[in-house]
Amino acid sequence: MSKQPAAYGSWPSPITAELLTAANVGLSEPLLDGDTIYWLESRPLERGRTTVVRMDADGHKRDLLPEPLNARSRVNEYGGGSYCVQDGILYFVLYDDQRIYALDTGAEKPVPKAITAEGPWRFGDLRPDPKHKRLLAICEDHRQPDAEEKTFVAAIPLGSDDEQTPLTLVEGKDFYAGATVSPDGQRIAWLSWNHPNMPWDGCECWVGEFDGNGNISEQRRVAGGQNESICQPQWSPDGELYLVSDRSDWWNIYRVEGEGLTAVCAEEAEYASPQWVFGQSSYAFVDPATVIACFTREGRWNLCLIDLASGKKRDLITPLNDLAYLRADSHMAVFIGASGDSYPALYRFERDTDDALTTVVKSGSITAEAGYLSQGEAIEFPLSRSLGEEGQDGKGYAFFYSPCNQAFCGEPDTRPPLLVLCHGGPTSATRGSLNLKIQYWTSRGFAVADVNYGGSTGFGRRYRERLKGQWGVVDVQDAIDCVSYLADAGLVDGYRVAIRGSSAGGYTVLAALTFDDTFRTGASLYGVGDLEALAKDTHKFESRYMDNLIGPYPEKKSLYQERSPLNHIERLNRPVIFLQGLKDKIVPPNQAEAMVAALDKKEIPVAYVTFEEEAHGFRQAPNIRRALEAELHFYSQVFGFDLIEPVEPVTIRHADKLRARR
Repeated sequence: MSKQPAAYGSWPSPITAELLTAANVGLSEPLLDGDTIYWLESRPLERGRTTVVRMDADGHKRDLLPEPLNARSRVNEYGGGSYCVQDGILYFVLYDDQRIYALDTGAEKPVPKAITAEGPWRFGDLRPDPKHKRLLAICEDHRQPDAEEKTFVAAIPLGSDDEQTPLTLVEGKDFYAGATVSPDGQRIAWLSWNHPNMPWDGCECWVGEFDGNGNISEQRRVAGGQNESICQPQWSPDGELYLVSDRSDWWNIYRVEGEGLTAVCAEEAEYASPQWVFGQSSYAFVDPATVIACFTREGRWNLCLIDLASGKKRDLITPLNDLAYLRADSHMAVFIGASGDSYPALYRFERDTDDALTTVVKSGSITAEAGYLSQGEAIEFPLSRSLGEEGQDGKGYAFFYSPCNQAFCGEPDTRPPLLVLCHGGPTSATRGSLNLKIQYWTSRGFAVADVNYGGSTGFGRRYRERLKGQWGVVDVQDAIDCVSYLADAGLVDGYRVAIRGSSAGGYTVLAALTFDDTFRTGASLYGVGDLEALAKDTHKFESRYMDNLIGPYPEKKSLYQERSPLNHIERLNRPVIFLQGLKDKIVPPNQAEAMVAALDKKEIPVAYVTFEEEAHGFRQAPNIRRALEAELHFYSQVFGFDLIEPVEPVTIRHADKLRARR
């Protein structure tokens, strides 16, 4: 069947905003309790709530938390580790009050019961401590509203009918994570770090000995420091401590031996992701001598088995290129996996069945035809800025998606507009698995470049530290270099380029539009326009993040002002759409409002779409749909094409100025 020519960007597509949310859920944090598998499902069609799901050995599946109960932690605002299971008892953090509740999953009609008292505490990273009949958690104490909250490793006694206040096990550092008890119950390991570090900059791993009362009598630091990132401490079944460290420039797995660390399998690959949330796991013990692990190299995630004695690794061949949340015991492993043409799913791996993968549950039940799916190509492009070493040529990384629609093609002698995506964080990474939000654009005739700019993870610490002191410079230039590479190759129209990003990616968007003229327009989703205001008004976890990304504040106040788009509004002459949740505590709405007001005053075309019930990120189905369609309508007006399938328009202030710009 011949394709119908039509303007790039205008094509009708079955990958609608409704499709992105209909019958789709977010999967995360699987856990094993004997033969029973548990996991979290985030559901856009249920106002974005997260529930816990249980699957028995016979395959019977059921929700454990009915609507409107929502299992979600707010520690560090990003949360994670909001539940754990011990002998069939589910312990979870209820989003509404941040208390911990217990639920007997074997009961005919299980009813949650609060086990922590009402109070200004938040809990996350829940772990069982069966020997001492208690839970461990990371706790935030918000009892002093005018001071920075205190964070500590907490113990919550079990077995009492009374609601408990958290007991302090370890305190004194700004942040804690990963408290985990050895199999014999006699030792505990945990992570800690202080301002201004983030956990991927530098943190420490400590080990403590329990006394007869369950208190920590002795403790010592076993790894880490100001310039070494440690994550995922885990005890092997026979009581040896393992962890992930980037001391070699790459996040590799190490065994703690005496006063030192021994690499299990040293290589230029990453066995971890940045610790934005609790509960992450990229390796797990199959038995005392073997771990199953996932690692990333050049943007692709892989699965392997590692013999701990010899360090020999056996790669497991799967169709997946994105792996996370790996858990295992002696008879199976579970993890979240995805590929370039399949939704994320929860998989089970069993060594006794010839390394077979079994799908436990899929995140999406509705699929699009292959003729509408663009396969992401991992590309490398030359950088105009080096990695910082004299004489070394740098390279950047991205996933490139060509327009793809089985019914339409571009008009003769035209090239597609390019949409450049800037991931959040900025210490994070984009992945090459199926993302219907990307397919939403490519199936309508946009090319998409999803950029892993300097500062992204998955390419070693040195690449991550290209952004140190250079936020708003390196990330912007890398995005520009990617555009130049694609335009020079004739793959895109270099004069019709949009840039979009959320959170930290939104700052990259605004900086690129302000300090360079490569991009014709942009979309900032809960992004940052005033760095100085953010330094004064954000949550504890990220309150000193910019000390490393830009410089210490207020000592480097002039640099914050220099790199803030709001302070150079005279240079910003491009149309921008802003999308913002009004309950956002991480990047407050005043950031978007100040930018919108400044552009409005200059009579630059600008759109501002708000969502009253959303915080940092959009979770509810109607809001996800509205955000996408508003952005598509905005681009159609900027680039001057009519949509074959109209969407609800967005109000653009000074829209009459757009015609003069085309």
